[in-house]
Amino acid sequence: MHPNGSALLLTPTRRRTVGVVIAAVLALVGGLLLAYPDRAGAAADPLISGGKSATSSSDESSDLGPQNAFDGDPATRWASVEGKDPQWLSVDLGATADVTRVKLSWEDAYAKAYRIEISADGTTWTRLADETAGDGGTDDWPALTGKGRYLRVYGTARATAYGYSLYEAEVYGTLGGQPPQTGAFTVVAAGDIAAQCTASDSDCAHPKTAALAKKIDPKFYLTMGDSQYDDARISDFRNYYDKTWGAFKAKTRPVPGNHETYDPAGELAGYKAYFGDIAYPQGKTYYSYDEGNWHFIALDSNSFDKSAQIDWLKADLAKNSKACIAAYWHHPLYSSGGHGNDPVSRPVWKILYGAKADLVLNGHDHHYERFAPQNPDGKAVADGITEIVGGMGGAEPYPIEEVQPNSQKRISGEYGVLKMDFTDSGYSWNYIGTDNKTKDTSPKYTCH
Repeated sequence: MHPNGSALLLTPTRRRTVGVVIAAVLALVGGLLLAYPDRAGAAADPLISGGKSATSSSDESSDLGPQNAFDGDPATRWASVEGKDPQWLSVDLGATADVTRVKLSWEDAYAKAYRIEISADGTTWTRLADETAGDGGTDDWPALTGKGRYLRVYGTARATAYGYSLYEAEVYGTLGGQPPQTGAFTVVAAGDIAAQCTASDSDCAHPKTAALAKKIDPKFYLTMGDSQYDDARISDFRNYYDKTWGAFKAKTRPVPGNHETYDPAGELAGYKAYFGDIAYPQGKTYYSYDEGNWHFIALDSNSFDKSAQIDWLKADLAKNSKACIAAYWHHPLYSSGGHGNDPVSRPVWKILYGAKADLVLNGHDHHYERFAPQNPDGKAVADGITEIVGGMGGAEPYPIEEVQPNSQKRISGEYGVLKMDFTDSGYSWNYIGTDNKTKDTSPKYTCH
């Protein structure tokens, strides 16, 4: 593939369709299997980069982010900004890995020269392979030997006037240090739920989301605020929410939204009267609990400006012994919906990011949206927090208005719930509509 004699550490192989070559290879493989029958069932090293957290030196747009190169979808891609060298794409494999193969599927904007590098800490890099005469298409590096947690493709020379663009970057090998999966469990989550309507109204959505949530039968339920509209009076909770989502109140772990503060009887009066100790298990509007290898933190974003909750959060995180952390509250820091970004949550994000939290769930905007892992300043980073806006539990949908950086998927106008699947070392989810069809499937994430 490189007749001019490129200086390579290793040479990538390319797909060929020449019949004679294929026939010869098949004959050789058949002979080897006859000579060494114990190798007939041997499996190649597995793909270890699928759905893992990714970062890049730049993105051409929010729809062409680094996660696209690891989502298993050949129709999506990562693209860097145009006209600048060098540029890089990096993936966090989630644990130290023995890497044996890397396969790159380039778009028309490919690299003429690039390096494949590996790192234990994402800072100091060791070169695994070096391409100096790239010609696009598919580069398959099948004989690599490297050990580390982070792998990157570092482009040094573009082949075109554009940038660098990869449909897929596949890393193969074996992961080390992975504990056995013993604590898997499922959670259903949604926010913005009970409008003032009942099942007798065909347009009423919360009876349908409740039926879906009940059918999934999770370990427990999370509600991300605004469980009852419009003013969350106790009479409204009893007349509407209780008739649907109230069927599994004992398994629900709620947080308040802004509508729970509008009760004429007093801020959160109806919310507290309805949920009782379920909403105040530790005597406050915020609390925490453990499940499996996960630490869950339920927060009241109506009072993020109060030092008592912030001090409690810091102390709670300092005591945590679980490897994975999820937090949920009502007002999202990032949202492409009508309410948009809410900076009230930024100080909490900074605390959670410092504690290596993995996941944040919010409501408030009435749509579904997932973001790539990012830091509190909105920069996509491998150790960032994944945020989900899940305000599609039954209240009237809001349109998407201004797409935010790192937003990977947005759905408005369809009601549903999040089916969250947690393991000892990671998580993933499906957004399921009230028609029982999966509307979106997340990547599989590994805890920090």
